Amino acid sequence: MVMAAMVGWAASAGSVRAEEGVAAVLLKQARPLVIAHRGFSAFAPENTLAAFRLGLAAGADLIELDYHHTRDGVPLVIHDGTWDRTTDATNRWGGQKLAVSEYPLESARVLDAGRWFGPQWAGEKLPTLAEAIATIQAQGVTLVERKAGDAETMARLLRDRGWVNQLVVQAFDWEYLRQLRELEPRQILGALGPPSRLADGREPSGFEKPLSGGWLDEVEKTGAQVVVWNRELSAASVQLAHARGLKVWVYTINEPALAGALLDLGVDGVITDNPALIWRVQALRGWAAAGPATAP
Repeated sequence: MVMAAMVGWAASAGSVRAEEGVAAVLLKQARPLVIAHRGFSAFAPENTLAAFRLGLAAGADLIELDYHHTRDGVPLVIHDGTWDRTTDATNRWGGQKLAVSEYPLESARVLDAGRWFGPQWAGEKLPTLAEAIATIQAQGVTLVERKAGDAETMARLLRDRGWVNQLVVQAFDWEYLRQLRELEPRQILGALGPPSRLADGREPSGFEKPLSGGWLDEVEKTGAQVVVWNRELSAASVQLAHARGLKVWVYTINEPALAGALLDLGVDGVITDNPALIWRVQALRGWAAAGPATAP
């Protein structure tokens, strides 16, 4: 089942028209998509080329990554706004909570981004956004999450590299999405929710976090084609999103039972640290649907 799905996707991607883009074709897939969160981050250091390559080898439909800007304005692949958790910056430079935005790319190049995860990964480096996308796009599709940085830089990168609609860009900052939509109307966007800030500047409280019709109204204003939500959604909210022509992806799911329950709700994609686990859940669901008479 999994291999047939992957072959079908590869065939459709290979014949896609350049003006449509492989990302647009990917969104048309009937089956739920498997999305590798920060690469295959259950088994390799997150947001490194090693994790991305492992995710591609596992057949993930999209490889998700995060980026911030360095002091000299270069988009760099890293999740946190500080170096501390996933590099050896504190050992090299001393101090704590060292901000990514306060150091140039030249400094980032010397950091070890793998040893913290395991000695076998020592020497892994943080790639620039352009390096990471180029690596992923050679075999798959990138899901870029903007953590910090301006929309103009992203739009320029997409145009200069010919990546418009060849990947998906998502963000919790919905104003950023609106700006990117104005700069590059063709680009497929994902609205991560709930957003980091409400219209009045507050962070969403507990009762405001589930996906609802009100949130979908706001998503449509961003121009996004995908709603990328937490696990607080229902079959009704997923159906309402579908009725509006929106896809629904859910993050970050690493438990088989929860993945199955969310797939039962009709979600279109699952973001996970372990894509192999989600492939297994989908395969077993297909076996169960077919019935024991047709089981291998």
